[in-house]
Amino acid sequence: MDNNEWSPKRRLELNVQRSLTDKILTLQDAIEGLTDPFDITNVIHNWLSNMTFHYFADDLASKLVSGVLNSGNKTWRQAARESSNGRAIYEALRKEMQGPVGMEVHAQFKRNAEIIKSMPMNIADQMTKYIGEESMKGRRASAIAEDLIAKFPDVTRKKAALIARTETSKTSTVLTRARAESIGIPAYIWRSSEDGRVRDSHRHMDGVIVFWRDPPSPEELIGIKSTLGKYHAGNAPNCRCYPSPVINLDYVNFPCKVYRNNTITTMTRHKFESIM
Repeated sequence: MDNNEWSPKRRLELNVQRSLTDKILTLQDAIEGLTDPFDITNVIHNWLSNMTFHYFADDLASKLVSGVLNSGNKTWRQAARESSNGRAIYEALRKEMQGPVGMEVHAQFKRNAEIIKSMPMNIADQMTKYIGEESMKGRRASAIAEDLIAKFPDVTRKKAALIARTETSKTSTVLTRARAESIGIPAYIWRSSEDGRVRDSHRHMDGVIVFWRDPPSPEELIGIKSTLGKYHAGNAPNCRCYPSPVINLDYVNFPCKVYRNNTITTMTRHKFESIM
């Protein structure tokens, strides 16, 4: 099957981004005309206790997780048709909500809802930092307030884009892993988006087989200092990589690169099967 089928769907990401942007931008009218910059941050920060926003966040998180899950259903069914282990995959899909996959779906819903709910606080904190920096320069409060009002739409769109891309990708990776491990698939192929925006560390991982139990530190592998540590494809901020489960070894081009014990080596099929 086409490896791109495992990639998170761009349409879902854009829908989350659009919904989140539109909702937060409804605050624009509430801050328009305010001359005290701290009044602006208070208006934004107070949305943490706005129950309408909480209901919106829960609903959007539910749509994100269910969208990833439903998209994955199609991909896994296609994989089942092409796999000698197809019956096991179909049976796992039928029962998955009763086991570890269902538990992970619930956990991802809660995690994404909290991240969405934290967005106003993150924007307010960013603005508070700006107020402090500009105040140190001796600027008038009214001038700083004008800046905040002007910056608000752009800050909102950037935050929404980051959340939509990062959380759609992370949710997709987590659910792919839960499904793979539930039917005994221990590894995946790291796939990047293969364009000019791919970071060097992820380009280095492209096409490498990774075991779920042993995530790599892509930055460390090429000598880049990073606080990200070890993680799987799709689990870094703003990452567009994704895991393609190794469902059938007949579809793997051996010899292939395999990450194991903090290094990448080239293995034959016989060698790879000996470590599975």
